[in-house]
Amino acid sequence: MSETGTSKAVQAIPDAHANRWKALAFIALAQLMVVLDATIVNIALPSAQTDLGISDGNRQWVVTAYALAFGGLLLFGGRIADLWGRKRAFVIGLTGFAAASALGGLATSGAMMFGARALQGAFGALLAPAALSLLAVMFTDAKERAKAFGIYGAIAGGGGAVGFILGGVLTEYLDWRWTFFVNIPFAIIAALGAYFVIREPEGGRNRNPLDIPGVLLSTLGLVSLVYGFTRAESNGWGDSSTVALFIASAVLLISFVVVEARVKAPLLPLRVITDRNRGGIYLSLGIAIIAMFGTFLFLTYYLQVVKGFSPIKTGFAFMPMIVGMMVGSTQIGTRLMTRLPARLLMGPGFLVAAVGMLLMTQLEIGSSYASIILPAMLLLGLGMGTAFMPAMSLATLGVEPRDAGVASAMVNTSQQVGGAIGTALLNTIAASATTAYIKDRIADAGTSKTQQQLVALQGQVHGYTNAIWFAVGMLVAAAAIVSVLVNAGTQGSDPVAASGEGIEDDVKIPVIAH
Repeated sequence: MSETGTSKAVQAIPDAHANRWKALAFIALAQLMVVLDATIVNIALPSAQTDLGISDGNRQWVVTAYALAFGGLLLFGGRIADLWGRKRAFVIGLTGFAAASALGGLATSGAMMFGARALQGAFGALLAPAALSLLAVMFTDAKERAKAFGIYGAIAGGGGAVGFILGGVLTEYLDWRWTFFVNIPFAIIAALGAYFVIREPEGGRNRNPLDIPGVLLSTLGLVSLVYGFTRAESNGWGDSSTVALFIASAVLLISFVVVEARVKAPLLPLRVITDRNRGGIYLSLGIAIIAMFGTFLFLTYYLQVVKGFSPIKTGFAFMPMIVGMMVGSTQIGTRLMTRLPARLLMGPGFLVAAVGMLLMTQLEIGSSYASIILPAMLLLGLGMGTAFMPAMSLATLGVEPRDAGVASAMVNTSQQVGGAIGTALLNTIAASATTAYIKDRIADAGTSKTQQQLVALQGQVHGYTNAIWFAVGMLVAAAAIVSVLVNAGTQGSDPVAASGEGIEDDVKIPVIAH
């Protein structure tokens, strides 16, 4: 290829991405909507359960239906984005998510609610990887990429905590149905903005036929895995159905890997996950999310049940973590990503978050919010924000444009599966520790109801801190995985490196400096 041809190709990219910063605003809005939905409904669940007459045994399906559809269909959604084009998948995902949210807000029965939540998860599985892969192919200059992924990382990490605040406000002052209706204006604005502003680079689609066996095996395998952890939380790890789901998941996912290694056009090209940097990021992110989601759960219960906070006050109590996330992602990560290798941001970031978790192991019934929870949340947010941003950028940097959607889907899959595992695993650890604590001490409380209630609360806090110790260990493990597997250097400043768009096939440009 001549120097003139290369120059033209390089110049074409800024033209194609002229509106990339405007596009980022709409992509970020869509991502915020998806992340908010993971937690906003939890606050509204008690009110919705009462209105719709959902039994205690079935209420978990409001959360589980969404998690199963979202987690199970993510790889399929990422491949559809590569096939249809990311802009089209993004707009369709937004439209469908809005329609499903309207259905949930208008629900008149439990079955209607469960169906709406499953539809939300399915369209979310199309929307989320399309959003991340659009960033991957639109922001190719290293410094701009750092800023864009800093904003995206802050939203992905802190949006769940914002959901607690918004869910509390809407439920307390309006009605639980507004936790669904609030998605509709978000989706309409983001879809219209994307339609008129986003210009996806040409030539990046993967037009190979769909790998139907891969779609079925991956979807059923991931659904079995996520549902297995959900069943473990409610029925126990030794329950026969729980064990059967885990066995089925292992068989299906191993079969999926075998199929993907043999078919001509795989759903998940193994080159995406066998790259040591991407593999290390998927694994470390999943483990870190286990720790983070479990902590969300425990802190919510601690603040509301033990400390007596209202839903709104509980939501605002998470604000220090959001501030930490924003600072870590947009200031530390963005400023240092082009100067330091990703492992020197991710590893220390996970360790700083572990220090925050370590503070939370000191919780007692009478603990002060200002002295323990506030600094712990700041450190947790700061560490996770610093680690998230380079992780999300590196996970999609250098991937072939035709694989951008499925590589982005793997980021979301590691987070979704990590969240399901974290909620089930840490909740089980906490419940076991609480039961043992109360059993050992309830006799000493005598017949005094006040003393018995005190022992019960002490048992809950004991359970939370036991589980948080495991979360500390997981964050340390995530840092160790990063140090061993992620060996990429600083993310270079070549404006075409990350996407490869507009460059002829015979021109090879390094995307990561080793």
